[in-house]
Amino acid sequence: MSFETLRALADRAALFTALRQDQLAAATSSLGEHRWDADLATGTFAFTAHDDLARTLEAVPHLLVSIAPGPRSLMWSWALPQGDRSGITDALRVYGEQHGITELTRGELAFPDDVGDDVDAWIVDIADVIGAAAVEITGRSPYYSAPFGGGSRAVLLLDVPLPPLSVAAAVAALPRVLSDLELSDPRSSVWDLARLAGWRLEWADEAFSAAEVTDATGSATFDFDEYARITGIRGRLSATA
Repeated sequence: MSFETLRALADRAALFTALRQDQLAAATSSLGEHRWDADLATGTFAFTAHDDLARTLEAVPHLLVSIAPGPRSLMWSWALPQGDRSGITDALRVYGEQHGITELTRGELAFPDDVGDDVDAWIVDIADVIGAAAVEITGRSPYYSAPFGGGSRAVLLLDVPLPPLSVAAAVAALPRVLSDLELSDPRSSVWDLARLAGWRLEWADEAFSAAEVTDATGSATFDFDEYARITGIRGRLSATA
């Protein structure tokens, strides 16, 4: 199993996903040194500050997948005895059935043959791919890649009290986020950012040389060169942003 279809879905949502993960990172960083605790049976998840146990960021977790280096396979939560029963991965499975995506319709998937020597790095990478693909399919975000015993990793979507992603917040974060992000198709990523964030998008012309996104907090224009690379972002924020 190559997981290339999941990578394509993740690539499409890459810009929105990165901005939402950035929001989650900012929220958890405000706790200082912290730990995470999850109880999937009760549907609870919390980041807790080490120096003050009363300081927490709580969320409702939805287990997507468990990835294990021992059997060299990953299992979707709908195939696990104690997996998430909220219907999130059922929605992924249905999407896979509708679009012919085998990676989403098999309960257990073996690691591909070309994982390489650094299995741990591959697990971290594929966890991020799965998280971003789930964001693309479900519209829910952010996700969390949680390590547990023996190099295994769980990927969860979190219902967490973060503010909705606004144009104003995105404009402030994008210079930092884009510096660490490689977009395979920047135009599609900008379009998908607007779709997932619930913004309005208008193309400047038939050549798609620029795209303007707008919400109540303001607007931003993404300029593209002839290779569809983002060459500039111009923001105009509202007085109340």
